[in-house]
Amino acid sequence: MIGPAGEFGIAVERAGWVALHSTVEGWVESLALAAHAAACARQVIKLTGDEIDDVDLRDYEPVGEVRGLADTWWRGADSLLAVYTGEAEALDFPEARVALRYCGLDRWGLYGGERADA
Repeated sequence: MIGPAGEFGIAVERAGWVALHSTVEGWVESLALAAHAAACARQVIKLTGDEIDDVDLRDYEPVGEVRGLADTWWRGADSLLAVYTGEAEALDFPEARVALRYCGLDRWGLYGGERADA
C-alpha cells in the first residue's frame, strides 16, 4: 500500500499499517538491489528472529537509495546486508524478522553502475 506521505508499506487487518520504505522508489531500489546482490554474492547468510539482534552495524553504512524504514539495507567493505523487520512488525511476530548478508562482493557487487565516490 501507499501511505499518506507516499511511503510504501503493508497493512495487516489486526496490526494496522507498517511503512517499509519512505517512497515507492525506495522499495523498487530495494528489489533491484536484492536481485543484484544475489547475482553477485559468493555466499548468502540468512539470520532470523533474535539472531539479527547480534548483527554489528558499526562497519556498515546505510544504503540511502532504498529509503528504508522498517526494511533497510547496509553496505560494508565486502558485503551488503538486508534487514527485513516490517512484516514481522505488522504480524506482531518478531521471530519472522530476517537479515540476509550477501558476502564476498567486489566493487561492482557493492555499487553496481554507480561510482563509489559519488
